[in-house]
Amino acid sequence: MLTNYLPYEVFKRILTKTIFQNAKISLLEKVAKYPSRYTGLFRPTKPKLKLIQNITQSNEILFGDAFEIIINEYLNRLGFSPIKKNYSYNGNDLMFDQIVGKENTIIYIEQKIRDDHDSTKKRGQIENFEKKGELLLKLYPDFKITGIMYFIDPNLKKNRRYYMQELQRISTQFNFETHLFYGKEFFEWIGKDEIWLEITSYLSKWKEEIPDFPTINFDENPEESFEEIKHLQPNLLIKLLRNDAICKEIFPELFPEKTTLNLLLEYYIHEREKNKTNTMVIEHLKKVL
Repeated sequence: MLTNYLPYEVFKRILTKTIFQNAKISLLEKVAKYPSRYTGLFRPTKPKLKLIQNITQSNEILFGDAFEIIINEYLNRLGFSPIKKNYSYNGNDLMFDQIVGKENTIIYIEQKIRDDHDSTKKRGQIENFEKKGELLLKLYPDFKITGIMYFIDPNLKKNRRYYMQELQRISTQFNFETHLFYGKEFFEWIGKDEIWLEITSYLSKWKEEIPDFPTINFDENPEESFEEIKHLQPNLLIKLLRNDAICKEIFPELFPEKTTLNLLLEYYIHEREKNKTNTMVIEHLKKVL
């Protein structure tokens, strides 16, 4: 029986907002800054597939970001107190995925979706974990420190043996508690394994509600697309509009009916008096239209 530690609508809003909000403007920014990645003869994919690949890869990264927010939300609701996440230490900028306190204990968590890292990345993970533990020992000498490496997906454990050995080394060297958890193991450790049932139930429901395939047709919902894209920096929009390859290969995929582009033109005409850059955008938009 689910306990509703977190309402489904909150869970859904975190995922949807983090992954899909600003996806269109983010894609246009990448195309403007790195046009050669999307156009040109010497690529094995057509522009449409490359655009879709970009969106799906971005979604994977943002899915991890969303789960950091979700796990943090659960910890807050369980009475753990949030602690500052960003620090500078020995010339390194350190940002904790999760760091919370309860009573006389500080718990920090390096959280990733899945354990599928290559050799270089797994070593970087451990080095980062170790630096953070060393920092906390200095910042909170009177507290018990517990360090956790937590992978959300329980089905991938590529580097489990390596992480277990390295966490044991760190625990012995610095004399603080360390753990390696996958999936429900973290919630079993804090005595709330029913939360894992809630998360998996919510995630299954959310995946049923999202589209099977990402769309790159911004004209499917031009008003919504316009409201997002109008915030694109004018210099980046000009960069897109001045690139013939983008206008010929990319724009027909993103703006097949040019409805969104026409809304942008109307917007910039209305805003023309504010600066000279707007006039340049208008000129280039008219050429494309």
